[in-house]
Amino acid sequence: MALNPFSSGTRLRDMIRAIRACKTAAEERGVVRRECAAIRASFSDNEQELRHRNMAKLMFIHMLGYPTHFGQMECLKLIAAVGYPEKRIGYLGLMLLLDERQEVLMLVTNSLKQDLNHSNQFIVGLALCALGNICSAEMARDLAPEVERLMRSRDANTKKKAALCSTRIVRKVPDLAENFMGLAASLLKEKHHGVLISAVQLCTELCKASKDALEYLRKNCIEGLVRILRDVSSSSYAPEYDVAGISDPFLHIRVLKLMRMLGQGDADCSEYMNDILAQVATKTESNKNAGNAILYECVETIMGIEATSGLRVLAINILGRFLSNRDNNIRYVALNILMRAIAVDTQAVQRHRVTILECVKDADASIRKRALELVFLLVNDTNVKPLTKELVDYLDVADPDFKEDLTAKICSIAEKFSQDKLWYLDQMFKVLSLAGKHVKDDVWHALIVVISNASELQGYSVRSLYTALQTYSEQGSLVRVAVWCIGEYGEMLVNNVGMLEAEGSITVTESDALDAVELGLSLYPADVTTRAMCLVALLKLSSRFPSMSERVKRIVSQNKENMVLELQQRSIEFGSIIQRHQSIRSSLLERMPVLDEATYLMKRASTTQASIPAYKPASAVTPGDLKFPNGLAKPAVTPLADLLDLSSDDATATTTASTTTAPSDFLQDLLGIGGTNLPTAGAPSSASTDILMDLLSIGSSPSQNGQLVPDLSLAQEKKHVSAAPQLVSPVPEPVDLLGSLSSSTSVSGTKSATAVPQAVDLLDGLSSSTSVSAGLEDACPSITAFQSATLKITFDFRKQLGKPQESTIHATFTNMSSSTYTEFIFQAAVPKFIQLRLDPASGNIVPANGKGSVTQGFSVTNNQHGQKPLAMRIRMSYKVNGEDRLEQGQVSNFPPGL
Repeated sequence: MALNPFSSGTRLRDMIRAIRACKTAAEERGVVRRECAAIRASFSDNEQELRHRNMAKLMFIHMLGYPTHFGQMECLKLIAAVGYPEKRIGYLGLMLLLDERQEVLMLVTNSLKQDLNHSNQFIVGLALCALGNICSAEMARDLAPEVERLMRSRDANTKKKAALCSTRIVRKVPDLAENFMGLAASLLKEKHHGVLISAVQLCTELCKASKDALEYLRKNCIEGLVRILRDVSSSSYAPEYDVAGISDPFLHIRVLKLMRMLGQGDADCSEYMNDILAQVATKTESNKNAGNAILYECVETIMGIEATSGLRVLAINILGRFLSNRDNNIRYVALNILMRAIAVDTQAVQRHRVTILECVKDADASIRKRALELVFLLVNDTNVKPLTKELVDYLDVADPDFKEDLTAKICSIAEKFSQDKLWYLDQMFKVLSLAGKHVKDDVWHALIVVISNASELQGYSVRSLYTALQTYSEQGSLVRVAVWCIGEYGEMLVNNVGMLEAEGSITVTESDALDAVELGLSLYPADVTTRAMCLVALLKLSSRFPSMSERVKRIVSQNKENMVLELQQRSIEFGSIIQRHQSIRSSLLERMPVLDEATYLMKRASTTQASIPAYKPASAVTPGDLKFPNGLAKPAVTPLADLLDLSSDDATATTTASTTTAPSDFLQDLLGIGGTNLPTAGAPSSASTDILMDLLSIGSSPSQNGQLVPDLSLAQEKKHVSAAPQLVSPVPEPVDLLGSLSSSTSVSGTKSATAVPQAVDLLDGLSSSTSVSAGLEDACPSITAFQSATLKITFDFRKQLGKPQESTIHATFTNMSSSTYTEFIFQAAVPKFIQLRLDPASGNIVPANGKGSVTQGFSVTNNQHGQKPLAMRIRMSYKVNGEDRLEQGQVSNFPPGL
């Protein structure tokens, strides 16, 4: 008797054994190549009795990842065969080797249609299975009538497979959904669980595909679904559907999902479901994984439909039980649903606050992070203090990897819900003490702004920070804030000024205060920002504590040879101020003015929520991301080649003041005048300069009323100014720019705009009667320097007596459009024989419709007066409704004599 090669399968087993015996990938490829060659030869010889065995081997090779496209046509031949074994292999190969994108698939439509009408239910099942896996839209339209007919079959397996095949057809061709609505509703009345779960899946797909189908099923299927869910949940033990003692959890879950879709946004359907959902939620066992799966889906359904408040509370209580489960997956999904449930019933979630806080301390990182996000959502004005206390207490023992997220959330909660400044300061001091290394810069910047505005708490703040510094000196952000406060309010620390009722007095000497700042210098040798803040604090303490001046000078001088140019320059300049400029030290080192808290918070919010505008000119002035060692953000260099292309001169291009001023030019920061360049302030830097410029107390404005006063800096004053000074040779070595300043020197008036040709003291040699101010002649005629459809600029001129080459120009900017200009910046460039200095503008917002204007003064010095006329290019950048705009032009109609 002949041996059936397919039934024995020896050749297939031999091939699998040979492939598994290969020791290298190359050896395996060789075996596969030989087998594929043999299979192709067999296909060419048309060996029909071996075709299905070869297809079986080809499918195994396909699963290994090797190309098997040459066997596609053989699948079609096997499908067209008469016998069931050949059809089985053919349909299996069809589902594995082909997909709906293959054109060859069109050839199998007729075979499928014949098999769908076959008298053998097993062959019909093969055709339905193949059609449900790979049918395309065209095949779905052609074969949909046969599938509809089979859904009315008496055989349960045929109806089940037809329903699943209908799901694929509806997904591919949503227009056919109306053909299956009635059939799907009728299948829900079946007793066979396989048919029921297939019908529920078909109903779910119909709801997604068509609104009409959704409304139809709402009217005709709710009662059937409730009946199915009640029967399944209360039915006796049936071994064929039992999973760990739970009757058919898969049908449970499918029905609950369909109920959620039908009840969403429909109060009548939701009311009809309430009772059965409450029954499932209370009767399902929660000590088994299958039961927990049903409870989870039941909670999702309750939260998704228009359920009653009592049912929602029941659902949230189930989630509370989930949080106490040992399984991490169950707790994680419970936290996820609770985050969504807060928007529905916050009070019910609040009842599980203690359990949620315990999850914050969980060993699993994912659960900790999700629980922290949930706690953040739970915080309100009534529970902010206990919740914050719990989080701060946990901060001390939290894992280092988790502290960054935890500190960010605590700081955000303290800022958002702070009921009084004292509580806010206490929480921030605790966070800085326990996790200062993980606090971001903008957080401690904001803390310093708050301290600056809380005059009644400045003494308390400096004492608290000094005490914390003695214990937690390894926390970098704590050291920075403490050093800044000691430098500003050192006398309050020593004299116990501003004591609160519940505060205990501490004894701190002037030497102790210096020790604290010196500690910061010694502990952070590589942190330029911290060391720079310490040097500024020491300089201020030399004015607060005159008896400590020599010690301060000795500490500061230790950085004269520092490798970081910023620290080296500060050390040299600070030493000069302490030793040689006693007369101006007290006014120069006055306490920082109160920082504008509202402006800073608005700027911080706009920085974190900034987005790129839809339209942005390529040449618009945008702040850069260049960072310097002292922590200040400077704008990147903006090319001005077109702005400086003046026909009247062949001068080389210069750059804006914000880029010519080197980060080590301390005098620029200290007095607002240039050391190696002209005294200017770059406008673009006002948009990007960090508030740290203010916090480090290294800025000052021009003299007012004959005295030098500390500067509020661009970030605080919000004054946007810019200039384009001429490039001059830098000073080759550090020099004292404040030397020989006499005690009676008057610095009022306009500062000189002449470049420094050599290393000299700009303030040296001024006699007691010296005054920089000068009289002005009558004004020259005004001109319209620039005018467009939306912006008009006029220049008014004045000449200084005895100095025909120097002119003072007063610019007025008028907005003639209907939209307000914000962040307005004016820039100017001149040839190299002209020197230019811009003063601060009166503001950076130009009102619409000409109902106001912004003014700005600047002076020019024409070194070739009488030989070459004055020439200037100007550029104006501003924002309209958040969108950057740029205008520029050339001014050549200056009056004669300039």
